[in-house]
Amino acid sequence: MRMYLLALNPTDSVTEGFLPAAARLGIDVTVLTDQPEAHRRTYPETEILDCDVRDFRAVITRIATHATHGPADAVFTNSDHLQTQAALAADYFGLPAKSWQAALRAKDKAEMRRHLAATGAATGAATVWSAELAAGQDPAELAGPGVPYPCVVKPREGVASEDVVLAEGPAELVLRCKEIQSRRPGAALVVEEYLTGELYTLETLGDGRTRHLLGGFHTRVSPPPYFIEEALTFVPGHPAELLTQVLAQLDALGVGFGASHTEFVVHEGRARIIEVNYRAIGDQCDLLLAQLLDIPLFEHILLTHLGEPLPADLGARTDGAARLEYPCADRAGTLTAAPAAADLLVEGVTLTYRPLREVGERHELYHTNRDYLGALRATGPDQGTVDRAVTDFLAGRRWEIQP
Repeated sequence: MRMYLLALNPTDSVTEGFLPAAARLGIDVTVLTDQPEAHRRTYPETEILDCDVRDFRAVITRIATHATHGPADAVFTNSDHLQTQAALAADYFGLPAKSWQAALRAKDKAEMRRHLAATGAATGAATVWSAELAAGQDPAELAGPGVPYPCVVKPREGVASEDVVLAEGPAELVLRCKEIQSRRPGAALVVEEYLTGELYTLETLGDGRTRHLLGGFHTRVSPPPYFIEEALTFVPGHPAELLTQVLAQLDALGVGFGASHTEFVVHEGRARIIEVNYRAIGDQCDLLLAQLLDIPLFEHILLTHLGEPLPADLGARTDGAARLEYPCADRAGTLTAAPAAADLLVEGVTLTYRPLREVGERHELYHTNRDYLGALRATGPDQGTVDRAVTDFLAGRRWEIQP
């Protein structure tokens, strides 16, 4: 079987999750990427082809002209940026795929808001106020009395809290928009109401007929005006009334094939979606989820893209607890001291720490997950024991940044 995997930069999800899973399944993988050298350094044994993966036409042409291995059996990506391209390419070759329309709705935050507003009566979801600012448009045109302050500004097709910021009033809204436009001159922006409440995620896996709920996470976010995800605690199951609301919105968007990671805010019994990432959760959460549930998560995801049905029961464990913690840089500068990678077993808790920034590297302060210094994954028998192990681990290590 030959699978074409679309990628931008190398990620832990592909390197530690999907490629090993493909090898276990006997799937031959060809990676299409616009950063071939970075992938060759990361996994030199895998076939890497240079391709403008942001252009679905280039992807189709590259696959069609790569006749060495015969026809493709699957086209897959775990990249937020490439879901629509992968769906279009797979559909062109008659292969199992996500709906490209659903992939586009999930990626384009303005279109997601429009679509959910249009289907609100059917889903019962309250409409979130939002407006779109075209690339180069003067933000003063939006900063009128109709905007509900505080509001959130973000790139229409952004990821990972990049350039997501709170604005308290009209002057600040104009300033924030202009700052983002200076960094992203070709990007459209979305301005939407700030959703008060607790942030959660829902992780799902489907084959177009069966949809499994894998639990989710309760996310601790940095104080405004920025929205850095600092820690996530596993939630084995959300209340039924919240699930009904979130799943109705996913159904309205057409999201249900393969993996999906949905972020939503809960306030006074109401669940409102922040965004839908139509792929597996990242930042090593997917690695933790596979370990915690004790299921071949990455294999299941790949097999759905080969047209295989999911089992009625995944056999997932339900007796564990988990937490992820991300030590973050609080200033710009050079990392001069940091702990090394570690794998520990402490009082029944499995701790896995991986550095995300090398000692000696200098970085600016980004106010996104690019400020992560490392990732600590912890799984254990109960939440109290897991939390203590995480707290003790972090307290016993130090990260030092010099200007």
